[in-house]
This record gives sequence, structure tokens and C-alpha cells, in this order.
Amino acid sequence: MFGLGPQELIVILIIVLILFGGKKIPEIMRGLGQGMREFRHATTQATEDIKKLAEEDDKDKKAA
Repeated sequence: MFGLGPQELIVILIIVLILFGGKKIPEIMRGLGQGMREFRHATTQATEDIKKLAEEDDKDKKAA
């Protein structure tokens, strides 16, 4: 995972706990998860829009 070993991940986790405390971490993770969900939805929507445009372009070329 990103070239990090278990020791590095533990150090990062300890730093996060010290900086934010145990009560803030669930809020931060919830916000991160929601942001990732919205990003995936946006990329899926963009892909579908591009496919529709490509199909419409193909239909226009065949009709001409």
C-alpha cells in the first residue's frame, strides 16, 4: 500500500491519534468515505456521459 510497511503505518496511526484524538477520527473517516463515494459517482457519471456522446457521434456519422 503506497510502498509503506507495517511499521510506517503504525507510526502514522500514532501521529494521527496524537493530533486529532480518538473522538475526531470517526468523523474524519466518515468525511473521507463520503468524499471517495462522491468522487466515484462523479467519475462513473462522466464515463457514461462520454459513452453517450460517442454513440451519438457514431449515429450522426452513419446517418450522413
